[in-house]
Amino acid sequence: QVQLQESGGGSVQAGGSLNLSCATSGNFGSMLCMGWFRQTPGKEREGVAVIYSLGGMTYYADSVKGRFTISQDNAKTTVYLEMNSLKPEDTAQYYCSTLPAASWYTCANGARNLVFGHLGQGTQVTVSS
Repeated sequence: QVQLQESGGGSVQAGGSLNLSCATSGNFGSMLCMGWFRQTPGKEREGVAVIYSLGGMTYYADSVKGRFTISQDNAKTTVYLEMNSLKPEDTAQYYCSTLPAASWYTCANGARNLVFGHLGQGTQVTVSS
């Protein structure tokens, strides 16, 4: 049983920074791919960033490249999302996710195609202009 607990988030002005954390527990094989999705009411969910635990390869949505950084702790049980230069369009509910991906390719495609195994309850990020 995979459990995910997000923390961080909040409100910030445009140009500011926020950090999200997600503590996980459960079968490591079910969490080889860890990352973040986001969703705004009325919009489609978006795969923001993922990291593949075996090797640390990452994928970012074009909308956040150069501004967001995903990372893990050494135990590969906590995933972080550092968000810089935030824009009002980054406002969304952010969800931690895991996927038992067999490869980084599958992990990245999971973000592109909105495929995930488990999702956390979400944390709100609000960016004001």
